[in-house]
Amino acid sequence: MAKKVRVGIVGLGFGAEFIPIYQRHPDAEMYAICRRDRAELDACGDRFGVEKRYTSFEEMIADPDLDAVHINTPIADHAPQAIAALRAGKHVASTVPAATSIDECRQLVEAQRASGKVYMMMETVVYSREYLFVKELYDKGELGRIQFLRGSHQQDMEGWPSYWEGFPPMHYATHCVSPCLALLGKHAESVVCHGSGRIDESLIPKYGSPFAIETATFKLRDSDVCAEVTRSLFNTARQYRESFDVYGSKKSFEWQQIEGEDPVIHTKSTKEHPLSEAEIPQRVQVPDYAHLLPESIRMFTQPSAIQDADHLSFLQGGGHGGSHPHLVHNFLQAVLGRQPAMPDVETSVNWTMVGICAHESALKGGARIEIPRF
Repeated sequence: MAKKVRVGIVGLGFGAEFIPIYQRHPDAEMYAICRRDRAELDACGDRFGVEKRYTSFEEMIADPDLDAVHINTPIADHAPQAIAALRAGKHVASTVPAATSIDECRQLVEAQRASGKVYMMMETVVYSREYLFVKELYDKGELGRIQFLRGSHQQDMEGWPSYWEGFPPMHYATHCVSPCLALLGKHAESVVCHGSGRIDESLIPKYGSPFAIETATFKLRDSDVCAEVTRSLFNTARQYRESFDVYGSKKSFEWQQIEGEDPVIHTKSTKEHPLSEAEIPQRVQVPDYAHLLPESIRMFTQPSAIQDADHLSFLQGGGHGGSHPHLVHNFLQAVLGRQPAMPDVETSVNWTMVGICAHESALKGGARIEIPRF
């Protein structure tokens, strides 16, 4: 593809944050937006100067001038919209998770293979500054042999749209699963999960999930490493947290416990370089990795990169670890054939199925569940 990628965004709540990034990326044309509510659609279009507007997703993906869609709709819509867009010959970026069932995951893989188009799940954590920092340390050999990985995603969803009420914690687990798998470039093979505690009785019937917290341990395929992830959504007191810890033979990395703190590097004491217990842990400042991006979008790695006329931030560029411009850039490079998508469709559904299979395991009292391969 020798021209700019014409992108359409569906879902303009969180999705609107990506509009100015596409508008400033040298390889993109922010071509179209889609929202069912006409008044809100026009308000967004007027604010960002996007002329092509659709209230129907089906009409948008039928547009022959559209190259790619970026899906930011409610979770249940992700897979059906992605499959429809792939079948319409469009490249697809989808917010997480990729799907809500094993069958949807299978259909998604089949649709991508049949279309030959790019599918990329826009997983924020594997493009966060913290993950990029740890990946750099690992690639340089500074961590040594990876011995264990841990992820945690804790959030209070009270007051969110009604479809979230009682949502199984592990059905939205890619933020803590993905860094554990991406670092070693492995897929998950099997998972064991236990539910703990109980949410309000009024929340349970919608999804039949009683657990306040779900904790899963999963094995990485073709590896001796295991990982553990913990997820909560309701009735658990905890500041919002997306995190991962990496334990290596030379150095280990632990995410900050409280927002605003710096993460910690633990360095192993050796005979050659002895360290006291007090010297082993050191807080470290993580760079923003803006240098990996085109200059025109580097600003979006920082919080509140753009402000509206009332000085109220409508773009959380530095949110999700400054990942949003990295996601946009890497998706566009994949569409243009300059690099593979990361995560590609098989990886996206594997990260998603860890959570789906983990919840199944919890409902079965901690039974080991093999994760399907497509």
